[in-house]
Amino acid sequence: MSEKKTSAGAAPGPRHTPATEQPRGRRKTAIGYVVSDKMQKTIVVELESRNRHSLYGKIIRTTSKVKAHDENGDAGVGDRVSLMETRPTSATKRWRLVEVLEKAK
Repeated sequence: MSEKKTSAGAAPGPRHTPATEQPRGRRKTAIGYVVSDKMQKTIVVELESRNRHSLYGKIIRTTSKVKAHDENGDAGVGDRVSLMETRPTSATKRWRLVEVLEKAK
């Protein structure tokens, strides 16, 4: 009867995260136009979505406004910006500014 001694509390398996670990879910991205930059480090961006009506087939355009975190204050009203979803930074902010795609004229 030979029993192997293992250190107490040691769990079997690798001690690190394997390199084959699957990345977590992709974050949503969106492109929209800045409609307000009056808050500090926050911009309001209008996002447009186009959906086809299920019965009549007409394309319906709907818009929604989201608040996004703009750390450096780069974006201004009328700019076309790229956003990425992130952890909540305040009660209403769930997006962050990735880059300004096109400055307003």
